[in-house]
Amino acid sequence: MKPMSLWNEGDWIAAIGALSLFVFLGIGALIATRKSDDFAGHPRGLFVLFYAEMWERFSYYGMRALLILYLTKFWLFGDGKANLIYGAYTSLVYITPVLGGYLADRYLGQRKAVVFGGVLLALGHLFMAYEGIQGATDPLVKQSDPAISVFWAALALIIVGSGFLKANISVIVGQLYGLRDTRRDAAYTIFYMGVNVGAFLGTILVGYLGETIGWSWGFGLAGIGMVLGLIVFMLGKPALKGQGEPPRPLLGNHEWLLYAVGVGAVVVIWFLIQYQGVIQGLLMVSGVAMLGYTLYEAFKLPKEPRERMFAILFLIALNPIFWGLFEQAGGSLSLYTDRFVDRQGVPTSLFQAINPIYIVVFGPVFAALWQWLGRKGLEPSAPAKFGLALVQVGLSFLVFVWGARAVGLEAMTPVIFVFLIYLLATTGELCLSPVGLSAMTRLAPVHLGSFIMGAWFYMTAVGNFVAGKIGEATGGESGEMSKELTLGIYEQIGWITIGVAVVVLILSRWVKRWMHLDTLEDRVTPADQASVPGGGEGEAAAVGLPKA
Repeated sequence: MKPMSLWNEGDWIAAIGALSLFVFLGIGALIATRKSDDFAGHPRGLFVLFYAEMWERFSYYGMRALLILYLTKFWLFGDGKANLIYGAYTSLVYITPVLGGYLADRYLGQRKAVVFGGVLLALGHLFMAYEGIQGATDPLVKQSDPAISVFWAALALIIVGSGFLKANISVIVGQLYGLRDTRRDAAYTIFYMGVNVGAFLGTILVGYLGETIGWSWGFGLAGIGMVLGLIVFMLGKPALKGQGEPPRPLLGNHEWLLYAVGVGAVVVIWFLIQYQGVIQGLLMVSGVAMLGYTLYEAFKLPKEPRERMFAILFLIALNPIFWGLFEQAGGSLSLYTDRFVDRQGVPTSLFQAINPIYIVVFGPVFAALWQWLGRKGLEPSAPAKFGLALVQVGLSFLVFVWGARAVGLEAMTPVIFVFLIYLLATTGELCLSPVGLSAMTRLAPVHLGSFIMGAWFYMTAVGNFVAGKIGEATGGESGEMSKELTLGIYEQIGWITIGVAVVVLILSRWVKRWMHLDTLEDRVTPADQASVPGGGEGEAAAVGLPKA
């Protein structure tokens, strides 16, 4: 370890990240040792899920911060191809929750699904630490190394593991609260802060180790983080109060057969991740099938639940637009930052920590803002929040393009504009992602809860694949990124997104009516309802909508 007098900006950021990790672990220890079932006005189970998800996101986002750089600098893929692989990987991460959610809904239960997913994730992140041959400079030689099969297997394990964990841990959060409990949106915002604390710390620490010491060091730390998350979740089972258990007892070897399905999915994904063109066709076919199944289930329902399903479809359909832009952060924007931004000595991967830092800072502000506006009957509806999210993410790219062009294409882009693009994208994210999670669990029929959450993540998957295609386009015909072409693409997608946002804001009033918030009923017993603070309050306050 070099003397502190020789530390640069990146070293100081990593040290602050390590100190922050110990602080959060200390807070977690205090919560774990409390005898009360509540903490800060919420069930203690929420904070078990907070810390389990924090460690899972630590590993996932730490690995994600390095991935595009690892693909271009270690495996020597061209910029366009690396962006496409990155988009295919992140899209599959969000497709597999449909499988994991379905199996949990029907057979396995959310808790067992999360444990199985955590095991696969831990193995995948640890496999990433195996690198193979070093020093090859010819891409053909490098990519013929048998170790690349281990790399594809690592990605496949992470993808399927996320599918079993992601949707189901979010569903358990909702199960801790009644549907009319006014704490629900605040609970999801707290949970979302756990996601982003992990993302912030993982990006800094994993990214720092990976770029300054070695790729295997960074990926190895990500694997350790996932193991810790799994331990937290398993030890915290009593705090979940029986939530997330199988809908009916699992007989004989049925549970192991379900796990075998998961292992089989790893093999299928190992193939798919290597042939990204197949994924595009898969997205189209499975998307149509999923839409057909959702409509089939919707038309079996009475009028109000059916219209809630229509509202769900409207909200879900906006996911690809938002995430197609937002996910440039880990792809083309990361490469742009590496090559065309005045980084002042900070490792490129650490810039991806800006978004989770903003989430942690502004998450409580938005949670308080929604509650304050709700009390005054002024809070935007969930569809309107989605429209505002699209406005902000579109504007983020336009501001970035303006800043880069203002100093001239020959000059390095000032780092302040990286902070600004993340700021506007993050405030947009806070208007869409936690609100969407809450809306999915509230509006979905109970027998389709995890499937609808899986569908939410599926359309996020489409957005991630779109992000990969946008990133591929920034490589142009040569496959190598061009500054001028990238800024031109950013400007175009920014204006298109703002145009879509205007349409969404116009339609939001009609979509709100489909939600029928005033007639929602809790899925808890009367005794449970009586014990929930605010359980008898109006749904408008809970969902963050003006009272009818």
